[in-house]
Amino acid sequence: MQLKVTHKGRRSVVTDVQSNAVNTSLPADFEANQQEWYKAVAKVFARVQKKDIADVPMDVWTRLVHTTAEGIDVNPLYTRADEQAEVSAPGVFPYTRGGVNTSGDRIGWGVTETFGGIASGTAGDAAATNKAILHALNNGTTDLVIDLTAGLRPSDLETVLKDVLLDLVEVRVIAGKDAGAAAAELKKLADNARFELSVAPLTAPLLGAESLSLDQAVALAVDSAQYAGTMRTLLVDAVAFSNQGATDAQEVGFALAVGVEYVRALTAAGLSVEDALAQISFRFAATDDQFEQIAKFRVARTLWSRVAEVLGAPGAALAPQHAQTAPAMFSQRDPWVNMLRVTVAAFAAGVGGAADVEVLPFDHAIAGGFPGTSRVFAARIARNTNLLLLEESHLGYVVDPAGGSYFVESLTQQLAEKAWEEFTAVEAAGGYQAAQADVQAKLLASFEQVRKDVAHRVKKVTGINEFPNLGEKPLPAELRKEPLGVRRWAAEFEALRNRSDAFLEANGKRPLIGMIPIGPLAKHNVRTGFTANLLASGGIETLNPGQLTPGTEEFAAAAQATDIVVVCGTDQEYEATGVDVVKALREAGVGTILVAGAEKSFAAAEVQPDGYVNMKIDAASTLADLLSKLGA
Repeated sequence: MQLKVTHKGRRSVVTDVQSNAVNTSLPADFEANQQEWYKAVAKVFARVQKKDIADVPMDVWTRLVHTTAEGIDVNPLYTRADEQAEVSAPGVFPYTRGGVNTSGDRIGWGVTETFGGIASGTAGDAAATNKAILHALNNGTTDLVIDLTAGLRPSDLETVLKDVLLDLVEVRVIAGKDAGAAAAELKKLADNARFELSVAPLTAPLLGAESLSLDQAVALAVDSAQYAGTMRTLLVDAVAFSNQGATDAQEVGFALAVGVEYVRALTAAGLSVEDALAQISFRFAATDDQFEQIAKFRVARTLWSRVAEVLGAPGAALAPQHAQTAPAMFSQRDPWVNMLRVTVAAFAAGVGGAADVEVLPFDHAIAGGFPGTSRVFAARIARNTNLLLLEESHLGYVVDPAGGSYFVESLTQQLAEKAWEEFTAVEAAGGYQAAQADVQAKLLASFEQVRKDVAHRVKKVTGINEFPNLGEKPLPAELRKEPLGVRRWAAEFEALRNRSDAFLEANGKRPLIGMIPIGPLAKHNVRTGFTANLLASGGIETLNPGQLTPGTEEFAAAAQATDIVVVCGTDQEYEATGVDVVKALREAGVGTILVAGAEKSFAAAEVQPDGYVNMKIDAASTLADLLSKLGA
């Protein structure tokens, strides 16, 4: 794949991201084995669809192909025919396989934790923050982030970092407009340490956070470059893009554009390219999309290395690559499920080669944390998630576990192409600052696609649009609010749950819809289960009286119990008795009659229901309408 970076006033430079695929000589029986696999897949489809194998095409396996948000087709099977060329070893340019080769003094990735913020429970208390830091360091944390925007001041850093061995621990601060004062205080504490000031003037507005201006940040970076140790000033915070709905390719591509914008500003201020690169670090979000995240971290390092190469400084290409479990994937309802999400995310980021991983507490999306849960417990579970992966699962002892995987290597190359397209589009528009309107439009469009996928339940969010727990205790009303600066996947469904909770508080019961099961349990159970799960995701309880037949007392009672009902049965049952059921419900005065199934099941019927519930509907919109009809 060919990459081109064009800088104003400079010639275009072309370089390879990766060698072309290897023309591997395949085993003599490879084609025969592949055909056997095609036949095996066809047999499964034939059995499921109750067809003769002769009526199922041999390319039916293509229905198992999954297409990512970037338009990359992910095949159900990867073989030696998909083999890519060998890439450089870990620790070797362009760092696709990792920034460093695992050594005895640093096993795996760093374990990062943030202190001093509101979520930590020690906001504004320097001594308590110091106590929490020392406890965490003694229990596995290796990298510190100090939040100075929630009550702590730069002058508190001496107390906050008391007894911390700064020659062994990397310290990053979040200080907003006080970054300069924080830098001065850090310099007093150590002559030769590893500090980051995390100033992000170009991405902070997306998070709703304060920051120095770009000019102020550049001036601070020029000063920081004189520090005897390492003091990186500028953070390319790609989490800000993820929070706004970026695809993985957009997250990497826009991050590259911001990084290049910083380099241009730094070199214009007099720093060499090498010194400018040394002032920049990156932070990426890690979601629970395991393989794409592994590829994303590999791609981000590779492409930044190529940018450094284009700029003439390949030796300075390795910037710190921090990972944070993506805030966009956190739910407020059933927040315990977030523990599973962050485990997959941390695994992917670590295996993908991130320098360190910050696992956010499971209740991160709830202001102040989940009621009744101590901050110590939440922090411990987050920290131990990292430690279990590193120590008990032994991932920290393996160099690039995904390396050589036909799937991961192929996905890495394809994602690199997509990310580079995003980057060069921004560059063609004049750079990140000039292209901000285009970037915002792309982020909005990509988020809207995610929202639609969640609303249609194509994208599953456990505990939210799948397997919701209506029995959980409602959040207090004051906590039912959205975090700033993030478009969460669960937000639309949780807004419906908020309406249900408010209805419960006002009426002593939740909104209720009745089901009209027809046919025996073995046949209607699939659709009654689907309906109950769907309605519960909008905070609506269901009343299931069991099998009903028009003309019986039980049917009449069920029809009178609620103003909205859902008829549940098989398509065959609808064909046989569906019209009679709908007629009987109309005569009973039911206000809204829905059918669980496809519209074709009543296409030719003389009496039509008012709507349908199935896998193809916009569930969020349908549930919102139902709540309105129910008075919630």
